[in-house]
Amino acid sequence: MSHGFSALKEMDLNTFAEYFTSKLALSCLVYDNRGFGTSDTLSGQPRHEILPPVQCSDISDAITYAQSRADVVGTKIGIWGSSYSGGHVLWVGAVDRRVKAVLSQVPCVSGWDNFHRLIRPDFIPGLNTMFQEDRLGRAAGKTAQTLPVVDEDPLKPSALPTTDSYEFFSAWGKKSNWKNEVTVKSIEAFREYDPSFHIHHISPTPLLMTVAENDVLTPTDLALKAYARAIEPKELQILPGGHFDGYSGTKFETNAGRQAAFLKKTLCV
Repeated sequence: MSHGFSALKEMDLNTFAEYFTSKLALSCLVYDNRGFGTSDTLSGQPRHEILPPVQCSDISDAITYAQSRADVVGTKIGIWGSSYSGGHVLWVGAVDRRVKAVLSQVPCVSGWDNFHRLIRPDFIPGLNTMFQEDRLGRAAGKTAQTLPVVDEDPLKPSALPTTDSYEFFSAWGKKSNWKNEVTVKSIEAFREYDPSFHIHHISPTPLLMTVAENDVLTPTDLALKAYARAIEPKELQILPGGHFDGYSGTKFETNAGRQAAFLKKTLCV
């Protein structure tokens, strides 16, 4: 189980894991993405940098670790991802055939389309300049440039310029080790990423995609279009509300319950 863009495992992933393990005969491996929270990174590499190919490779490494454990049935591995990692599991579920179930929650399915939904057109030239300056600076040995993940003012530069993103992350920032920072390169990598490219190759592995009805961060219509390209066996869960509403509160039981039912019939048999 891995979280979304800059988020930590304590930001409700533990709640899902506890729910699944209390209802089903399975184990959950929950971890922070590389360079975030309690996870380290390679020597000389910046923290708070999000490179999708690296995070996808790390999911496959987590599968290898799980398979190495005596208390895990290595032939019954499922992967669960939310938001940015909801896109990662679409990629990994297609190319890593060890995966036997894919649960993709409020996924980012197209970096290019998502980037251009989130970022105002008149801000993009400035970002392109920032990308270039960061690359030149790194080549000259300078420290990687960073941006806030969220900002209360949507007109100021940030990675996730939506009101619900600011509310979610700023609340968790007060009670966790989450830091409001990502590298500029993370934003450039986001724009070029196409996580649903292989979605039609996930089959015959079962897929459950959970989509928020009014998602403005990873837009609902983009997720539904990607789901339409997936091949059976597949299931779709549409939750009322926005991007973050299924993580906790009144919609959690409905959301996690449907996911548990999917896990029961795909892995716990």
